[in-house]
Amino acid sequence: MTNEVENVSQSQRILNAAFNCIALKGYANVSLRDIADEAGVVLSQLNYYYKNKEGLFTEIIKVLSKKYLTEIEQELIKGNTAVEKLTNIINYFRKILAEQPELFKVLYDITGMALWSSTFITLVKNLYINLSDMIEKYIVRDYFGENNKKRYSLEALSKMILGTLIGTAIQSVLNPEESMDESLNAIKIIFE
Repeated sequence: MTNEVENVSQSQRILNAAFNCIALKGYANVSLRDIADEAGVVLSQLNYYYKNKEGLFTEIIKVLSKKYLTEIEQELIKGNTAVEKLTNIINYFRKILAEQPELFKVLYDITGMALWSSTFITLVKNLYINLSDMIEKYIVRDYFGENNKKRYSLEALSKMILGTLIGTAIQSVLNPEESMDESLNAIKIIFE
C-alpha cells in the first residue's frame, strides 16, 4: 500500500513539474532532465511512468482537457439564461487570465504542437469539439432553440463563440498590460 501511495505521488509530482516547466519555457524548450530536476526525481522515473516526453505531454493534455471541460461545464450549469451562462464563461476566462495565465500558455502550446503531431491532434481536437458542443448545448441552443432563424447553424455559432473567447484570451496572454474586459464582454453582441 505504501508503494502505491509513493508511486501515485511520484507520478503526480512528475506531471506537476512537467506542467510547470512547460508553462515557463514551452514544450520545445523543456528537456526531460529539466522536468526530472523540477520533480526531484531521477530521469529514469520519467521513462518509467510516461515512457518519453511525448507520453508525458499526452498525459498533460488529458489532465488539462479534463480540467477545462469540468470547470467550464460547472460555470455553464450555474446560469439560468443563455446570457448568464455566457457571462459565467467570460468571468471564468477573466479569472484564469488573472490568476493562472499559465493554463492558457500551455493550452496554446499544446494547440500548436497538435498541428504537427498525429499523437496530439486527436486529443486537442476533441477538447475543442467538446468545448464547442458544451457552448452549443448550454448557450446557443438555449438562446436560439431548435428553430434558429439565423443564417448560421448552431454549431457554427458555438464555434465562433469559442474561437472568440480563445482568441481574446491569447491576446491577453501576449499583452497582459492591456485589459481585454471590453473585448470579452463584446462577445455578448451575438445576443442583441
